[in-house]
Amino acid sequence: MADTGGNSAFSLHKAGYYSIYVLVLLLMAYLLNQLDRYTLPISTMQMAQDIHYGDQVCMANSTTDKSVTDQCKHTGSETECAKQTVNGTLMCKWDYNGQGLQYQLIAGPVFILIYTFAAIPVGFAADLYSRKSLLGVSVFFWSLMTLLMGFTREYWQLVILRFGLGLGEAGCTPFASSLITDYFSQELRASALGVYNWGIYMGYSLAYALGNLIIGADIQGQGWRWFYYISGMPGLVLGFVIFFTVHEPNRAMTGGKETSLRGILAEEGGCWKKLKRIMQPFARMSPLLLCFAGSIRNAAGYVWAYNTQPYFESIGQTPLEIAKYMSWIPLVSGSFGVVFGGFISDRIVVRKGPYARTWVLIASQLVAAPFAAGALFLDPPYCYLSLIPANIIGEMWVGVTLAVLVELIPSTVRTSAVAAYFFIISNIGGNMPLLVPPIKQAFVNAGHSQPDSLRAALYILYPGLYVLSSCLFLITMISLKRDIAEVKLNNFMPLESSSDSPDNSVNEVTTEADGLTTN
Repeated sequence: MADTGGNSAFSLHKAGYYSIYVLVLLLMAYLLNQLDRYTLPISTMQMAQDIHYGDQVCMANSTTDKSVTDQCKHTGSETECAKQTVNGTLMCKWDYNGQGLQYQLIAGPVFILIYTFAAIPVGFAADLYSRKSLLGVSVFFWSLMTLLMGFTREYWQLVILRFGLGLGEAGCTPFASSLITDYFSQELRASALGVYNWGIYMGYSLAYALGNLIIGADIQGQGWRWFYYISGMPGLVLGFVIFFTVHEPNRAMTGGKETSLRGILAEEGGCWKKLKRIMQPFARMSPLLLCFAGSIRNAAGYVWAYNTQPYFESIGQTPLEIAKYMSWIPLVSGSFGVVFGGFISDRIVVRKGPYARTWVLIASQLVAAPFAAGALFLDPPYCYLSLIPANIIGEMWVGVTLAVLVELIPSTVRTSAVAAYFFIISNIGGNMPLLVPPIKQAFVNAGHSQPDSLRAALYILYPGLYVLSSCLFLITMISLKRDIAEVKLNNFMPLESSSDSPDNSVNEVTTEADGLTTN
C-alpha cells in the first residue's frame, strides 16, 4: 500500500476540479476492486453450504443457543453429530464450513496467479492504448464476474468466475496509477496516489460491513447471492462512466526521455536488455533477502485476510457481530499504520540510512506479533480490538521496505524493479494460504477440535510469520552494508543522489503493485 504520509491531500485542489473528479472515479474503482475481491472470504460458509465445497464439520444449528455450541464444535464425526440433541431437538448439523483446500485454492492460486501474470501484458497495454478505455472495460468486466458469482450452482463455475475476477482486476492499478501520473503534477502526485490507495482499506472494510449485513438480512432466502448482486452492480455503471467521461491525458515524459514501451523497444536490445537491467540488482544478497522477507510478511497478510471471517465464525461469532468491528477496524488502523510507517521512514530515520530503516522493520514485526496473536487468543470483543495495534504497527513494513529497496536499485530501472519485487512477494505470499488446510488437519488428527485446529494453524501462519519475517529482515541487514558499497562502486545511483525524491520514488511505484497486503 502506498505511503499516504507525503503531501497533504488538501493541496489537490490545485490540480483543478476535473482532475479531482477523475481521482474520485479512480478511488471508487479501487474501492470496488477490493470489495469484489473479498466477497469470497466473507460469504464462503453460506456459499459452501449451498453449492457444496470444502470441509464438512459438526456445527450448531442456527436456532441453537450459544451456550451449548461448544458441544457441537468438539464433535468429530457425522454420526456423533447427529446424536447431539436437547429435549429431542437436534442441536447440531453436519454441514460445509467453507474452509479447506478447495476454498484456499479459489482464494489464493486461482485468483493470484492470473492477477499477477496478467499484470505484465496489462502494463504493456497501458503504454500502447487508451488507458481510460481499458480501465473502463476492466471495471465492467470484473464487476460482471462478481455479479455472475451470485448465480453459481457448482464449484467449477466459481473457479472460472474467480479466475475472471483476477483477470479483470489486474488492470485496475496499472491503468489508474498511470492516469494519475499524467493528471497530477510531480508535487501533487504522491498525495493523489495516497488518496487512491484509501480504496484498499475502504473496500476491505466495506466487504465486512456490506457482506455480513446482507447475509444476515437473508434477502429472499438468498443472502450470500444478494451480496454478490449488490457488490457487482455499481461497477457495471462505473465502468461506463469512466469509459465515456474520462479524457485520455497526454503521457508524461521523465527527464525528457520517452519511458513508454515504445521507447524501450526502440533501445538496442529491446525488452530483453531492459529485463536484464531490471533483474541485475536482485543478483545481490540483500535485495534477494529483502524479497524473501517481504514475501513471508506478505503471506501473513494474505493468510489472515482470507481466514478472518472463517475464524471468527468458527468461534461462534455471528455475521452481525463480525461486521460490528471489522467494518471499521481495518479502515482506521490500516490507514493510520501506513501513514505512521511513512512518517517513521521519511521523517525520523531518513538521515540515518537504511540500517535504521531495517531496524524499524525488525522491531515493528516483533512488536506487532503479540497483538496479532491476541486476535486469536482473546475472546470477543478483545480479539477484535487487538487487531488495532497489530495493524498500526504491523503495516509499517510496506513503505519502510520500499525505502530500503530503492537504495539498492539503479534509478534507471527503479520503478520496474520494484514492480518485479511486488510480483515476487505477491506470488509467494498469495499462495501461502494453501498451507492452512494441511496444518489444520494435522492438529485435527492429533485430537483437537476444528476451531482449535484452525486457530493453531493461524498462530503459525499469522503472528508466526511476523516473527519469521523479522528474523529475515535481521539477516538482510547483515548483508546490507556490503551491497550498498557495491552499488556505489558500480556507479549505481542510490536514493540520496538520485534525481527522484524519496517520496515520489516510493509512492509512485507502490500503487503499481496494487498493495496486496491488508493486514
